[in-house]
Amino acid sequence: MSLFVRLSLAFVIVLLWTSGVVSAQESQPDGPVYIVQAGDSLWDIAVRFGVSLDDLMRVNGISDPSQLAEGAQLVIPGLEGIQGVLTTVTIHLGDNLSSLSRRYQAPVATLLRLNHLTSPAELFVGSSLILPEQNSAQSSARRAALKPGQSLLELSVIENTNPWDWITANSLAGTWAGLPGDVYQLPASGMESQEGPAGALPGAIDAIELDPEILLQGKAAVIHVTAPDETSFTGTLMGHELHFFPNGDGTYVSLSGVHAMAEPGLYPLELSGTLPGGTPFNFNQSVWVKSVNYPFDRPLTVNPTTIDPAVTKPEEEQWFSLTRPATPQRYWEGAFQMPSSLPKDYCLESGDCWSSRFGNRRSYNGGPYTSFHTGLDIVGSIGTEIYAPAAGKVVFAGPLSVRGNATVIDHGWGVYTGYMHQSEIYVSPGDMVSAGQLIGLVGDTGRVEGPHLHWELFVGGVQVDPMDWLTQAYP
Repeated sequence: MSLFVRLSLAFVIVLLWTSGVVSAQESQPDGPVYIVQAGDSLWDIAVRFGVSLDDLMRVNGISDPSQLAEGAQLVIPGLEGIQGVLTTVTIHLGDNLSSLSRRYQAPVATLLRLNHLTSPAELFVGSSLILPEQNSAQSSARRAALKPGQSLLELSVIENTNPWDWITANSLAGTWAGLPGDVYQLPASGMESQEGPAGALPGAIDAIELDPEILLQGKAAVIHVTAPDETSFTGTLMGHELHFFPNGDGTYVSLSGVHAMAEPGLYPLELSGTLPGGTPFNFNQSVWVKSVNYPFDRPLTVNPTTIDPAVTKPEEEQWFSLTRPATPQRYWEGAFQMPSSLPKDYCLESGDCWSSRFGNRRSYNGGPYTSFHTGLDIVGSIGTEIYAPAAGKVVFAGPLSVRGNATVIDHGWGVYTGYMHQSEIYVSPGDMVSAGQLIGLVGDTGRVEGPHLHWELFVGGVQVDPMDWLTQAYP
């Protein structure tokens, strides 16, 4: 073969190869890329990014979704014009769409489009926010809020910064565009940074935390706020008033209960207050409540009088009025103790020493399952001793129609415990009790099928599962 022929063939091969590369590059879809993580499925990724499974497979040339490999790069369709590798961050209490945009230096329009958001309320605590990876490093900021009548120029002088830095970092039209009460951010590092998910709150509030971030039916929630002394707070969670108390470690604490039959979904958490010096602030964010899937007890047969609304309603009002106030003093320390127990021989065949747990759905005398078990039924016989599970002050001790002989103890900070169906009561209203002190005896008074202790625990005026307080030290 002549040199000319060999050169011609080589030229043709190179031409075909380069044209193939150009064709492949031209067919590469435009859009951001997600790197597959361990445990991901194609369906999970499609749901996370709000795209159809078919479109995700088509754009990435995937024929078998089960062959998805960790570390693979997937182009996300429908996001043309947005480039880079996508990642996710968790939304914590203390942020809103504006603060997230400023914190991560990502335009609001980009966040809305990436996350398919139609309402700011969709950014609930514990949810994930998708954003380009190059922006995710901007996780700390220097925050400041404009006071009424204050301009960005004045704020810049006070903060010893360039006003144009505030304008650029917060995508403002000019120094005149600042709004009173709005919180602005500058990317910061070192001693200037204010760590913690509190981007929508004034810089004086160092951190705010909700535990757990995803709330559960029938469980207690704790809010911790790190703020200067003499800061005042008020608020509501799911329509219940929040009371904040100084915890002695530079934080303020509020405890709240989630109703055992609350519908799963989003609920508002609202905070307001005044900083030292008189500067007010307001903040609201959505929180998510998940179902616990409580079981259904067998139908119970009881005296019809004890389920008559004419009897039960006044007693309910009296019972809840006792547990509504939030005493500023905290009496208890650490985890609670079990208030009553019997030798294992007296317990059920399953090994449980409680005949019905908190939250179980209840039906009485063949009626519908429209109520729930508001406490823990501890197996007992008449005369079994009852002890205070924690220190507190007795606020009620006496007979009731449905609850029988009952006692209520205030443990402070909106936490109460109740004891029902007793045969004997050994304490009186106003008595201070210590953990482990004898307060009464098990009986079968009130609405019962047999002797036992019904033990309730209230947090913020809402009944919650007492079992949690035996294994966890709140707050």
